[in-house]
Amino acid sequence: MEIESISVFDMLKIGVGPSSSHTLGPWRAAERWLARLNSKDNLEKVEAVEVHLYGSLSLTGKGHATDYAVMLGLLGADPELIPIETIDPLIAKIKKEHVLLLAGTYSIAFDPSKHIIFNKKFLPFHANGLKFQATLKSGKKISKTYYSIGGGFVISEERKNAKRKIDMFNKFPFPVQKGTELLDFCNSEKLKISELVLQNERSLRDEITIDHELKRIWSTMLECMYTGCHTEGTLPGGLHVKRRAFEMHNKLKSGLPYSTPEEWLQSIRQTEVKFRQILQWVSCFALSVNEVNASLGRVVTAPTNGSAGVIPAVLMYYMVIENHAGNFEHIKQFLLVAGEIGSIFKKGATISAAMGGCQAEIGVSSAMAAGALTELLGGTPEQVLMAAEIAMEHHLGLTCDPIGGLVQIPCIERNSMGAIKAINAAELALGSDPSAAKVPLDKVVQTMWETAKDMSSKYKETSEGGLAVGVFLSDC
Repeated sequence: MEIESISVFDMLKIGVGPSSSHTLGPWRAAERWLARLNSKDNLEKVEAVEVHLYGSLSLTGKGHATDYAVMLGLLGADPELIPIETIDPLIAKIKKEHVLLLAGTYSIAFDPSKHIIFNKKFLPFHANGLKFQATLKSGKKISKTYYSIGGGFVISEERKNAKRKIDMFNKFPFPVQKGTELLDFCNSEKLKISELVLQNERSLRDEITIDHELKRIWSTMLECMYTGCHTEGTLPGGLHVKRRAFEMHNKLKSGLPYSTPEEWLQSIRQTEVKFRQILQWVSCFALSVNEVNASLGRVVTAPTNGSAGVIPAVLMYYMVIENHAGNFEHIKQFLLVAGEIGSIFKKGATISAAMGGCQAEIGVSSAMAAGALTELLGGTPEQVLMAAEIAMEHHLGLTCDPIGGLVQIPCIERNSMGAIKAINAAELALGSDPSAAKVPLDKVVQTMWETAKDMSSKYKETSEGGLAVGVFLSDC
């Protein structure tokens, strides 16, 4: 089987919450469809548009703001750059006036209640399908179907970009599909995992660009934690979930003044760090990110929006607890390793909860963070993969059962649990002999995929099983 290239910047993408597969993916699909219309000189000929959501996108689309995402995508807004405070007014304007400015230029009649259609049936290719249909001024109808496959990745069934991705993979100096291949390259070249991944990235872009983009990713993560820790109130969506990071942070923070996220990081280094405080800080960091995510804030898919809090929390733990001299080089190393581990899971299994349940999101993010932390703490490549395996092993079978289809309960707390497990997995691996490990990483990837295939669709981001039906909205 030919394998496509997956960059660190594919695994870690800046976007808007609450879901990478149900918000960011549909948003990107709308952008791709606009580009397709434009390439065929059809954009200015469009008279009307319909968007059909299928399967998991339909079942939990309202809770995941999928309808918002496709409208923003059709407007031509960029999820990396759009000012967050403009989202609600833009959507409110469309709902009130029943007019949408296609690609920000062409005015068409558009009533979201009529022109965004929620179809509960599943398309055979993937659980997250959506179809864009345009009626041209000539009366001709044209359509295109896309699939949001997790982590903000979007494909069409014919996979026209697949050949380009395969060619890119074959140009990697170290093309990796499995953990065993990664270790073979590291041992033969005497490289750390981060060093090997960096060489692959250099085949796609120059070092200045790599550093600039990694700094942008970390800055977004840090700002997201900062925002979450300094915002109080209740999350939107109807569950009336109270933000917890704000109060946790107030109890933990030092009295030192700060005015920026960077100064805030320095101030945390001066706080008391007994075991209980460490647990609280890590949980606070993770909760803060996912509270921002739940309120349509800007986060980094890591590897998804629903699991966006694990990697920032563990990296922040390293920066403020483990290494007070931690700098960008450490951040770079961490993100490169995390991205590579995530790509192994994507190639061998899935990072989509609609395909694999929450093990594919929190489980993968915990594995990514565990491996990355292990290298920063001096672990060998074998110990890095052992840590990733341990973290995933103890998330196997984790279901995706969001109450009300919202990325809130149990999703937000699961990020804090995934982060703590990642730190524990790293410590276990650092204290172990990897040659004596009974379960290699590739086996746990395979097992996760087999578990995903066996899992009932009720537990795959449909809100038709588990807590989603065990807890009633009226109870909340």
